[in-house]
Amino acid sequence: MVILRNVTKEYAADGQLVRALSGVSLEVAPGEYVALVGRSGCGKSTLLNLAGAMDFPTSGEVLLEGVSTNSNDDEKLTKLRREKVGFVFQSFQLINTLSVIENVELPLLLAGNPDTRQTAIDRLASVELAGLEHRMPHQLSGGQMQRVAIARALVNNPKILLADEPTGNLDSTTGTVILDLLKRLTREQNTATLMATHSAEAAAIADTVIELRDGKIAGVKRS
Repeated sequence: MVILRNVTKEYAADGQLVRALSGVSLEVAPGEYVALVGRSGCGKSTLLNLAGAMDFPTSGEVLLEGVSTNSNDDEKLTKLRREKVGFVFQSFQLINTLSVIENVELPLLLAGNPDTRQTAIDRLASVELAGLEHRMPHQLSGGQMQRVAIARALVNNPKILLADEPTGNLDSTTGTVILDLLKRLTREQNTATLMATHSAEAAAIADTVIELRDGKIAGVKRS
């Protein structure tokens, strides 16, 4: 589902050239849960951005379901992200003026899906939030908000799920629940899941743990 081939990413910062990733190659298969670990600045977020076609490699190639992001065809890549990729963020990124169900419906509406309400209801039930559809985000706990964010990310049945520190704003107990949920949904939907995390506990549930150091893969551990 996600393939990086000898990917390097460079950018300019304060007049200097910074190499965020250097010759990284990896593959995430359907139903596989992969964790990226490493210190801040090691390249985790850069790799996620490349894997989600939100950024593009300086050299090398990124393939999402066989489609190269190097084409830089905005319309094609927007469609690819909308239909094939789901994103979960540390800060939830819910729209505070929309209800729970409206937040989950939004990707469906943007994709022109006519059956938004029932699909959103079903997805909320899958993350154990049935009955909370009409609450506003400020009426939810942190764990509940992250469940809404996961429901939104998965409402289009994406083939690829990218999670950036999904438990970073949660206590350890709630974080464990969220991680178990992500792993279950990865299996049930046969999704390729790639998660960036600082947490050893979060990484421990992954099928594969990839350690990044100074923009390079320093180690790979498979369960």
